[in-house]
Amino acid sequence: MAFALRKQGFDLQPTGKASKRIEMPKYLDFIRQLPCIVTGRRPVESAHISYAEPRLGKLGRGKGSKETDLWTVPLCPEEHQIQHRMEERAYWQQRGIDPCVVALALYAHFPDTERAEFIIRNIERRVPTWRAGQNREGD
Repeated sequence: MAFALRKQGFDLQPTGKASKRIEMPKYLDFIRQLPCIVTGRRPVESAHISYAEPRLGKLGRGKGSKETDLWTVPLCPEEHQIQHRMEERAYWQQRGIDPCVVALALYAHFPDTERAEFIIRNIERRVPTWRAGQNREGD
């Protein structure tokens, strides 16, 4: 049996309300005060995480739009450029960091810079390991 999607189906949140980007300039200023979550260096840029992560209620962004500012982490300019050049999930997997969990933790402690820096210093980096005789793709 065939089915049709409503025209605006991909523009709606699960609540039925239209998805709109939420801009939070003060929060982005807070993020830019923190060290890079990969290198620990400063200065940083606010890097938006664009992919969907439904287990955390993150639906992703629409084509040609930026993610809501809540889904932002601090990255030094060099790492931010690498993040944009790579497939985003692959970038984060290679770094061993779950950026969505970090973004939520930072947002939960906004505007406490001291607590946010503590979180960044204690990020658990789970770098993938490969068994002997196995290539990185798992073959």
